[in-house]
Amino acid sequence: MWKTCGTKLRYYHRNFQVLVRNLSKMSLEQAKQVAAYRAVDEFVTDNCIFGVGSGSTVVYAVQRLAERVESENLKVTCIPTSFQAKQLIIKHNLKLGELDTNPIIDVTIDGADEVDSNMTLIKGGGGCLLQEKIIASFSKKLIVIADYTKDSVKLGDRYKKGIPIEVVPMAYVPIKNKIMAMYGGDFKLRSAIAKAGPVVTDNGNFILDWVFTNQDLDWEKVSAAIKMIPGVVEIGLFVKMCHKAYFGQPEGNVVERFN
Repeated sequence: MWKTCGTKLRYYHRNFQVLVRNLSKMSLEQAKQVAAYRAVDEFVTDNCIFGVGSGSTVVYAVQRLAERVESENLKVTCIPTSFQAKQLIIKHNLKLGELDTNPIIDVTIDGADEVDSNMTLIKGGGGCLLQEKIIASFSKKLIVIADYTKDSVKLGDRYKKGIPIEVVPMAYVPIKNKIMAMYGGDFKLRSAIAKAGPVVTDNGNFILDWVFTNQDLDWEKVSAAIKMIPGVVEIGLFVKMCHKAYFGQPEGNVVERFN
């Protein structure tokens, strides 16, 4: 009898753990959705040139945009930040544009891996940091949408994978050594999942993830110094670029933060 009871308890415990994980996942997805919908409703207008960011939260932003284009007959031209963003635009039958013909973007809505109290962002967890920063820099406003787990006081409080740095493949070792000598920390050459070897970006480069140890660095100076190293293409620090951030909460509400 005791053996049977123990088996049943383990069974119920495992199912309870699965239920908790599923509820947590649902909570995160709901948080992403409410943040994305709020941002699109507030910032996308008729005849808008719209920068489409990358990542899981942006999926909901494009979904909401497609709904509004259909119901309100909006005319919106979408400029993608990545291959993924381009495919989302095509999937939802939205108008696809490019920087050549739309060099000034009204608003870009994008995700972030982490946002600190000064609205400094870590981006590039999905490997699209170069194109994301290009689109953001030519936008009148950069709006960040994220769930509550991305909201931090200091960079590194929650996001532990480090700051992505896109580099020319031939130079990744000396670049890594140079930054370690300057600021310490550790580096990982980002590895691909479905193939042997490193991740290769849309631009044919490698990504170094810099796991920093000093959270009190001047990120604006750090970003400028690292970008001066030959072979560094871009760094996933977005300093003084974000106009507004929306953080979806597990209860379904949204916390807003202005720069």
